[in-house]
Amino acid sequence: MLSRRSFIELSGGFLLCGCANTSSTNNSSGSNFPVLVFSDVHFQPFISPFTAATLAANMALVALLDAADTSQWPAILQASATAPSAYGADTNYPLLVLTLESIQQNLGASPAVLYTGDFLGHGVDQLYTTYSTDKTAAAAMAFVDKTLTFILQQIRAAVGNLPVYFALGNCDSYTGYGPNSAFLASNAQQLYSLALNGAGDQQAFITTVADGGYYAAESTALNLMIIGLNSIALSPLVTADPAMIAAQFAWLDGKLAEASAAGKKVWLLMHAPPGADEGTTGKPANDNGNLTTATMMWVDIHQATFLGIIEKYPGVIAMTLAGHTHMDEFRLISQGNVLEITAGISPVFGNNPAYKIFTMDSLSLESTDFSAMNCNLQTTPLQFSRSYVFSQSYAVDGSLADSLVRLFPTLKSSTSAQTLYRGNFISGNTSANMITDLNWPVYWCGIGVMTQADLITAVNSY
Repeated sequence: MLSRRSFIELSGGFLLCGCANTSSTNNSSGSNFPVLVFSDVHFQPFISPFTAATLAANMALVALLDAADTSQWPAILQASATAPSAYGADTNYPLLVLTLESIQQNLGASPAVLYTGDFLGHGVDQLYTTYSTDKTAAAAMAFVDKTLTFILQQIRAAVGNLPVYFALGNCDSYTGYGPNSAFLASNAQQLYSLALNGAGDQQAFITTVADGGYYAAESTALNLMIIGLNSIALSPLVTADPAMIAAQFAWLDGKLAEASAAGKKVWLLMHAPPGADEGTTGKPANDNGNLTTATMMWVDIHQATFLGIIEKYPGVIAMTLAGHTHMDEFRLISQGNVLEITAGISPVFGNNPAYKIFTMDSLSLESTDFSAMNCNLQTTPLQFSRSYVFSQSYAVDGSLADSLVRLFPTLKSSTSAQTLYRGNFISGNTSANMITDLNWPVYWCGIGVMTQADLITAVNSY
């Protein structure tokens, strides 16, 4: 168990590590380039809310979508919903159009687009079965495949020829919590063709995606390896094949060793991050905010195995990205490894739709900064605009990873920094009340403490 003193020393250890490394990674090349990152679109073709009042309309809509080619879907979907999604709903077609128009306008010189999971809306398979006259599993699976094709086509049209490197999310499945093997086998080829757009080794991609939902692709222009990890398989909510998990870890170890030997940097993409499920854990059952348990994103042994692997290759992973929480946050997953979480496009959890544009150093391939782009659903007209620039808002410089390490203790000691972070966390939705004074320790400790036992102790001694 982590004592209060040990936790403070841990925070200081991160801080010292960040200060010591700043000079070596602070824009050493004098040049940089942008990389656009988005996550958790959760595209939903159905009309919400899913109530008796919309039953007939959704049944008619499903019949039209089933009969039409995906090239005809835009006209059908535009007629079914004219206003972008509101808080509490997944991304409908108008919000998708608004998002992709903004992404297209802000690509700049980005050599690729990064996506950290959940192309599909929550429960697409179940909703289809509810609204379709065909109640078979095969029909629902075919519709899920068709919906994935549509969203990939729409993204491809927006980003041109740029590869879209991605990780798969829990909703990217036939079951609602996957990606499951049947979904992977059916969609590996279209994920390669429509997302990666031919980047990387096709056969290797299809083999590992079909086997376990993970892959690696290399950018020779950047001397870079991009790894898309299947972190959903590591969740306690999934009954994954132990052999598949072992194979993914062995493969990851091998890929990091390969990159290290070749002098390549790695960008590591995943959907669910390690550490706590802060949203669930941050609802204390008692008045003083103490915890008796904490909900974790990964099974403990899987997290320990993963952290052990990445710690074998210091300096190889230049950037680690995740999604899943729909919130704008970060985590210090181990010394030298900082994970950035991009807020979701889907406002289903009360967040404003958002994405980020990272500034990358061309030599280190590490990020030095980012701009957060948000669409405030409480304003008219709805549009994406720059919400904040990280370095300017928090008055930091150097590599982004080092800046985040230094920011961590500041969020506890500085009321103004904490207030700023809490507002940015939910992408500026001022009507939300997710982080309170009572549960703030969960969200702060969740940045720097990765295990369940240590998190409980850290929160209770905050």
